Amino acid sequence: MTTTEAPVQNITDNEVRKAIVHYLRREDRAFRLRSKQIEHLTDNGIVRVMQAAASEIARLEALQVRAAATLSRRRGNPRSTEAELSLALSVTTRHAGAMIATAEALTSRLPDTFGLMERGRLDLARAMKVTNATAWLTDDAARGADASLALRLAGKNSTEVRKAATYAAKMADPEGAERRTRERRAARCLTLIHQDSGTATLSLDHAPAEKAAAAYARVNGMAKALKTSDEPRTLDQLRADVALDLLLSAEVGGTPPRMEGFLYLDLATYLGLNENPAELAGHGTISAALARELLAGPDTILRRIITDPLTGQVHDLGRTRYRPTAAMAEFVRVRDRECRRPGCARPAQACEIDHVTDWHHGGPTSTASLAAFCSCDHHLKDEPGWHYALAEDGTLTITTPAGLIHRSTAPPLHAPRTPQNSAHPRTSHPPQNDAA
Repeated sequence: MTTTEAPVQNITDNEVRKAIVHYLRREDRAFRLRSKQIEHLTDNGIVRVMQAAASEIARLEALQVRAAATLSRRRGNPRSTEAELSLALSVTTRHAGAMIATAEALTSRLPDTFGLMERGRLDLARAMKVTNATAWLTDDAARGADASLALRLAGKNSTEVRKAATYAAKMADPEGAERRTRERRAARCLTLIHQDSGTATLSLDHAPAEKAAAAYARVNGMAKALKTSDEPRTLDQLRADVALDLLLSAEVGGTPPRMEGFLYLDLATYLGLNENPAELAGHGTISAALARELLAGPDTILRRIITDPLTGQVHDLGRTRYRPTAAMAEFVRVRDRECRRPGCARPAQACEIDHVTDWHHGGPTSTASLAAFCSCDHHLKDEPGWHYALAEDGTLTITTPAGLIHRSTAPPLHAPRTPQNSAHPRTSHPPQNDAA
């Protein structure tokens, strides 16, 4: 830098610093803590400092997003802007391009999601889940999906944000979602990527979700059966070994084993009266057309699920096959759908059914006291300082050793139905309270 350039650069740096400080202080959340101060905080205080820091980072990321979008719009030259950001931020050109695309989408098509970033309630990594999920929508459809997500993203982890955004996108354009599903499934492929140290990655991409979920369930079940007390391999290793053994030795074209999984959709969707997305447990939302196609299979068993029309929560499950204890466990799995620890997306079929209040501490064996937990979270419940409580409405309250409280409510099978919103768009029949 020459002598004449230095004063100009200093002036620019000072302006930037003032702008950033002003930006942060708009919310009166600027703070400074030294390491020694943090050492004297309680666990609760330390966790809250981390939360406050995450909020500040999200606001700064929003500032970076707005700056990238402004530069891109001003330049009007994608290649130039990508190169500029790549050099300035020490990132690859590809990363810079993704940053610009995300910035343009957030500031033009997804104002509510971007607003959450500016308020420090959503970081860039989670915001990108929304931009990716809505990238195929038109601008108007993307804004509609964005508006429907405005109150549903704060406090959710990246997996939860991705699922919510994917559902919103499919609701915004059901026909486009079905077309996209067909295109993706038509692009299915198996790839082999050789790695160092005598290893390789075998990847099955764009496989039909129902077959991939069934295949994983079969491999997982066989791996668990092999995990005896004297088996030195981990479950991950066993799953990999079982999958390779099946591929190398299984008979091609044989009758696939019968697998049981959960597919959630309301009766009106099953009857073709609307196109609301369904949910395939362990995968996420799928189009209504694909759900009806799966339910038309010869081995399909329909189970009636009675729900509360005002909340969508499961009240009862039709039972025709199981003794009471098995039926109780099945009810809990249908109700909970996933592990009940907030943020864990492990399907309930792969979870353990456990007393929220341990049986030997007086916890009754009933659906009102049972919940689905994956193996890791099942053990977490018994760690010192962790306290779990299950309310009558199914809300699980978890108190951490730091004293923070997190709540988890089993997701409803449908949106609350009131006289104002109960009418189906393609029928004048009254709504049903049963789910297929």
